[in-house]
Amino acid sequence: MTTNDVAQVLDTVLSIPGMNEGVKIDLKISRKNVLLLNHIIERGLSGKDNDKPSTLMMSVPEENLQELKLFGEECLQKAGLVELSAKLKTLSETGKA
Repeated sequence: MTTNDVAQVLDTVLSIPGMNEGVKIDLKISRKNVLLLNHIIERGLSGKDNDKPSTLMMSVPEENLQELKLFGEECLQKAGLVELSAKLKTLSETGKA
């Protein structure tokens, strides 16, 4: 499939009626997994570890990517892990230097 084909398929899927409706998810996960989930979301959105973002990621509207980022941040906040996450991020960046 070409990049254009992937973009058209994604656009079609995202245009299905009801895709913009909010969904309540009652989720109970450990704080450890909240930290990991937020890290995975940030890593996936940053694209730093990849040579180039996947065709799928390039086709996703910026507003949806921002929503995912906010979701990760909200999970951290609800778990009381914002400060710990920031310190771990600083520590991780220091270790790369």
